[in-house]
Amino acid sequence: MKYNEEEMLQFAEKLGRLLQAQDVIVLTGELGAGKTTFTKGLALGLDIHQMVKSPTYTIVRSLEGRLTLHHMDVYRVGDDPDSFDLDDYLFGDGVSVIEWGELLGADLPKYYLEVVFDKYAPELVSEETRAIRLIPHGKRYEELISQL
Repeated sequence: MKYNEEEMLQFAEKLGRLLQAQDVIVLTGELGAGKTTFTKGLALGLDIHQMVKSPTYTIVRSLEGRLTLHHMDVYRVGDDPDSFDLDDYLFGDGVSVIEWGELLGADLPKYYLEVVFDKYAPELVSEETRAIRLIPHGKRYEELISQL
């Protein structure tokens, strides 16, 4: 799929409307590829109207809406994923969105939806467009994709 910023926000908002408690979304891609922008759309779909910004230095920001959105940026966690209590967020009553989640490796849950951003894909026609690929890890996320 190819999206400009507005289309990406609309797509992510639609996905956000389908999310349930304990859903996990892992965002991967280059710096500036659109991970935080995508999270803004998810927040709108969860009826969150607070400012969404990357939690690069705080690791986790929780925002309240229809469900709590736990927005994580684990880039700075490095080799120490135990430096914050990931399980509290993953298995609570909210939705977890993890930027740079691939860095967690084996500490990722077994089931999640991976959203891969590529701002350098050869088929893109402008610098404002991003290629996005959805990779379901588990039946719940296969079903979620089929609803989109």
